[in-house]
Order: sequence, then structure tokens, then C-alpha cells
Amino acid sequence: MSGADVPHDGPPHGRREERRGGRREQRPDDRLALGIDELLERVRSGYARVEAREAYEAARAGEALLVDIRYAALRERDGLIPGALVVERNELEWRLDPRGSHRLPEATSHDVRAIVICNEGYASSLAAASLHQLGLHRATDLVGGFQAWKAAGLPVTS
Repeated sequence: MSGADVPHDGPPHGRREERRGGRREQRPDDRLALGIDELLERVRSGYARVEAREAYEAARAGEALLVDIRYAALRERDGLIPGALVVERNELEWRLDPRGSHRLPEATSHDVRAIVICNEGYASSLAAASLHQLGLHRATDLVGGFQAWKAAGLPVTS
């Protein structure tokens, strides 16, 4: 019998068991957990990210919806992208799901090309991946986020 054929009496693969207060809990095995850099690399490999100029041109041509998920304090400090929808990160999936009861009027179908924008292009990658899970297969994010948009000299209002 090989090691693979040995019956396994422990927790499912990738998990370890701990006892807490007399009960057994299954916890993720830290050896199999991803760090944030690995997670970002993995989710970003699932779609093509866009640069600031490309995002600007796509929105201007009516081919994409810019979605600003930055915190209110950052929007107040740095300004807004004209024409971008402002959607708090914790509401994003509800607002862009075309089948959702809380969707925005712009969330017309799963074919909408949503370009998610955060401050520096990290949180937006995770948000775009979440939109993919909802079936928004054209969702993407802006490389470098709002800061890259601003550095490219693209329009910003205060």
C-alpha cells in the first residue's frame, strides 16, 4: 500500500484540527494559505488589467464604465474622475450584479466592461476578481489606481 492509499482519519487535506473549549475546529493549514502578493498575482492572471490612458479612452468612447471604489476621505482629498460611478467597496457586488435587486441602472448585463479604480491598484484587483465571480467577465481594474490616473494628467475634479 502506498502512502496515497493509506486511509486518512484526520481533517480534510489542507486543514488542521484544533481543540477549543472542548470542541474540535478545523482551521486552514498555514502551509497552504496564500499571502496577499500571491493572491494578487493569481487573481490578476485571470483578466487583462488596463493602464490609465486606455481606461480613459474606453470610458470616453462609451465602451467601459469607470467605477471608483476609493474611500470618501480619499475622494475628498484627491478629487474625482469625471463620469466615474462612485460605489463604496462594501457595496460593489450588490450595485453591479445585473440580476441583483440593488443594482445600479448602469448594471445592464454581464457584458458590461467595468474598470474598477481604487487608490493605487491593489484593492481594485480583488474587487475585479469578485465581479468575475458574479459573471461580469469583462471586469478589470486600473493599474496604479487613481494615483496613476492623476499622474497621467487625466481629468480630475475637486
